[in-house]
Amino acid sequence: MTGRRARRAPQDATRPSYAEATRALLRERLLDAADELLATRDWAAVTMADIARGAGVSRQTLYNEFGSRQEFAQAYVLREADRFLSAAEHAIADHPDAPETALAAAFTGFLSAAADNPLVRAIVSGDPSSGLLALVTTRGALVLGSATERLAAFFVATWPQLRDKEARIAAEGTVRLAISHALLPTAPAHLTGASVAAILGPHLEHLMAGDTMRTGHRA
Repeated sequence: MTGRRARRAPQDATRPSYAEATRALLRERLLDAADELLATRDWAAVTMADIARGAGVSRQTLYNEFGSRQEFAQAYVLREADRFLSAAEHAIADHPDAPETALAAAFTGFLSAAADNPLVRAIVSGDPSSGLLALVTTRGALVLGSATERLAAFFVATWPQLRDKEARIAAEGTVRLAISHALLPTAPAHLTGASVAAILGPHLEHLMAGDTMRTGHRA
């Protein structure tokens, strides 16, 4: 160094800033605190003060981050949906040449995990008036929409023979079935997974084979 200030290397555009990383950690910590509380009590009995205390922050910090209890619940549901989708994508990626096997693995893994998930248990067994159930049913457009778009994109990446429109329809059906079976299980996870895959798998295979009667371009 000879008096000139060293030139700072350009920041990686893909790397989050310190403030962004700190905020992400705070949000995860708060959502994890809700997870721990739901392991022992119903959502209706969990207060925002409980969540803040569990995360080791003030209640005002929690409200500053999420705005309201309802917004916190929405973020919590979306976080868990993303985790379920990541696991499903990994299961499908293990069987790219066998859609039925891939979907069976994804559904079985999802339903098995959902049965032990604190949030899903709270939705299934809790008071419907608590608002959690509505976030995946009557007011579940955000969860359904985001999950559908992500899964549709993954379907196209895994099976490029699919049209975008076909992938989205298949993804939405998959997401709706997953939510339905998680909220109202009627059989062991592996049996349900196999049953759903036996319907959706051949349909995807048919679409990928390219029915000669289809017309039009990729949507």
